Amino acid sequence: MKIFAIGLNYASHNKEMKRTFEASEPVIFMKPDTALLKDGKPFFLPDFSDEIHYETELVIKINRLGKNIAEKFAHRYYDDITIGIDFTARDLQRKQKKLGLPWEIAKSFDNSAPIGEFISKKEIPDINNINFRLDINGNSVQQGNSGDLIFSFDKIIAYISRFFTLKIGDLIFTGTPAGIGGVSINDRLEGYIEDKKLLDFKIK
Repeated sequence: MKIFAIGLNYASHNKEMKRTFEASEPVIFMKPDTALLKDGKPFFLPDFSDEIHYETELVIKINRLGKNIAEKFAHRYYDDITIGIDFTARDLQRKQKKLGLPWEIAKSFDNSAPIGEFISKKEIPDINNINFRLDINGNSVQQGNSGDLIFSFDKIIAYISRFFTLKIGDLIFTGTPAGIGGVSINDRLEGYIEDKKLLDFKIK
């Protein structure tokens, strides 16, 4: 099982991070399967970072084998969707970027990819108009809508499949909107698609 993640996919987040670079194609990075955190298990703050940030994202799950998938057929390659968190060690990321070094240690560490319960995309009236949000301790801290994606789900699937064979169970984190921030011990994170809570876990 592979975990793909898309960067720079919401203009609001790019502005928030003061990025002037505009990607003409999806920006891809990967997390190992050891990054996965599910079933409401707690996230333990690691000892190598003092600045763990949440990035809330819609996550789609691949349902069939595919390579060089045409965009017009990409919708056939996923049935289920959920909400996830791309945890980022922001201090490590800044350090690695400053040195011009890869920053997998800031994005791909153990348990850096919590995901919620999957639902069928058939439950969603319009895949291009999905409201999602993250609440921390009962307060809404980040909100997004799939209509604001720079690269749609189908474009992402088609692009990734040019380089990597997609297999059943592979996950794609599709990007985060503005509103990222830090987490602290005892925070409770709850993620929603529309008004349906799919993700619920605590920081330890």
